[in-house]
Amino acid sequence: MGDVVSLGSVNVDRVCHVSADELATFEARYDWFPERGETVRVADLPDEFDPEVDERRHGGKGANQAVAAARAGATTTMLGKVGRDHGRYDVVSALARAGVDTDALGTADAPTGPAYVFVEESGDNRIVVHPGANAAVDEAYVRAHADAVAEADCLLLQNEIPVAPVATLLDSLDDDPDRPTVILDPAPPDGVDPLLTREAVDHCTPNEHEYAAIESSLADYEGIVVRKQGGDTLYVDTADDGFAVEPPAVDPVDTTGAGDVLNGFLAARLAAGASLRDAVETAVTAGSMATREAGARSGVPTLDAVRAFRG
Repeated sequence: MGDVVSLGSVNVDRVCHVSADELATFEARYDWFPERGETVRVADLPDEFDPEVDERRHGGKGANQAVAAARAGATTTMLGKVGRDHGRYDVVSALARAGVDTDALGTADAPTGPAYVFVEESGDNRIVVHPGANAAVDEAYVRAHADAVAEADCLLLQNEIPVAPVATLLDSLDDDPDRPTVILDPAPPDGVDPLLTREAVDHCTPNEHEYAAIESSLADYEGIVVRKQGGDTLYVDTADDGFAVEPPAVDPVDTTGAGDVLNGFLAARLAAGASLRDAVETAVTAGSMATREAGARSGVPTLDAVRAFRG
């Protein structure tokens, strides 16, 4: 079924269900507070930032995408770092139970990446990410696992770990004729431009907010752009003009992680040798199906379930 490596973030999500009035208060108080469907990275959260947390769940775009790739049938490895508190939150064990190889995960002297997921009554979300242990992913760690990356069929990247070591890794893949297909999720978009300039990035998968933020940078990007738009039409821009895919109609409960599910399935299907159109159509269906349950991972379907849903 193909080998997938996800190099990225591992988080513990603090889920906060909020009303429209509560959202308005956050928006008025913090100019960096995300818009609907947006993820922002904040290096230093103010002391007074103390939203009411309803529950804690496993998250992180890198880890979520790894779980989705495994559910889609790929042999999947997670690369990144967790904090020494990971046992308290069952972070690594949960990934392993989902079928992800966690042997190469590192441990840092920082808390496992905390993220605040604000879920609206409509099921839409806004995410605030604090780096935590994710910031400890450095060039030495990436170099130590470069062979595993080079041997994979597909590499999943996001923008919740430091850019510099990832850029160096991409440079090392340029001259490798057997390098993996690289999928970059430019989330959050702030600071992602150095990765977009790397020739090894084959696919870029922004949502509508991320696309607006990096549209000017994409003018010089020569890869394939998969424009995620939630429950609306998804557009695939290629050198041959591309195509559009309509997501299936579902009743969403929580959209958290839906884009991660799409990315994970896209990687797994491309790694398995599927055509771009088939891989995207399968991935779009999987992402839509995942919104029917709360949490970034609880609703991730299997490949068999997606195929049955598509008929």
